[in-house]
Amino acid sequence: MRAHARVATELRTLSDGTRRSCVRTLRAEVPLVPRITMAKGPEPWAGGAPEVARVCLAAGAAGPVGGDRLHLDVDVGAGSALVLREVSATLLLPGPEGARSCTVTRIRVADGGTLVWLPEPLICARGADHVNDVRVDLADGARLVMREEILLGRHREASGRLRQRTRVRLGGKPLFHQDLDLGTTDARSPAVSGHHRAVGSVLVVDPEGAVAPQAAHRLSGEAVVLPLSGPAVLVAALAGDNLELRSGLDAGLARLGPPWSPGRAGSTPIGAEAAQEASHVR
Repeated sequence: MRAHARVATELRTLSDGTRRSCVRTLRAEVPLVPRITMAKGPEPWAGGAPEVARVCLAAGAAGPVGGDRLHLDVDVGAGSALVLREVSATLLLPGPEGARSCTVTRIRVADGGTLVWLPEPLICARGADHVNDVRVDLADGARLVMREEILLGRHREASGRLRQRTRVRLGGKPLFHQDLDLGTTDARSPAVSGHHRAVGSVLVVDPEGAVAPQAAHRLSGEAVVLPLSGPAVLVAALAGDNLELRSGLDAGLARLGPPWSPGRAGSTPIGAEAAQEASHVR
């Protein structure tokens, strides 16, 4: 299967003089089906602001399955803000001939634009062989919140192979480059994922500079907050399942404080129900 979807936003001035982020382009091809939605849950930075555009990706078919090639383009226009989420976790499946599948995501955020990208977990089923290639280009004045979560196998299932490639550039210069090759014997090294079945991170880039902590900080469990240049910060975590992983990532965001905290005190963490469901996918 070959599919290409695109989402683009722009900042518009309405007839009453108010300014609002609007979806300018929404192109879908099964299984990539983006839909304009309301807020799905608590959101870092966005906080339910009415001027934010919100889009959810729904799965129009199973997959990616071995041999599939999926391509998603996201363009956030100058001054506009987009919250991009997913309806459910993505299950990576093997194909009938053992071919590799691939998802390519290209993101561009213009000056003054903001992207809050909160996809649900990638679940790498036994026998799958997938490459997830993410490239993000941020203008100097762009803001980003990007979450990545990987679950190695379904409940009590050995994992397939997943190569996660993430490249983020700020103002044309490298900010964050990471390559993970998971589901292999080498990946079980303590230097990669060890015995953990869930791997994830949240990258926050803030042009105003309020986000970056002065030093690295280890949270409870296997989660850490790491300052980057930019200014930016990376929350990284390992866990036994996705619910524990999401809790670690949310704890890192909570440590950054408002407006990055995942929700108000006592509120449900971002997508907690979805995380619990994903951790028990069979």
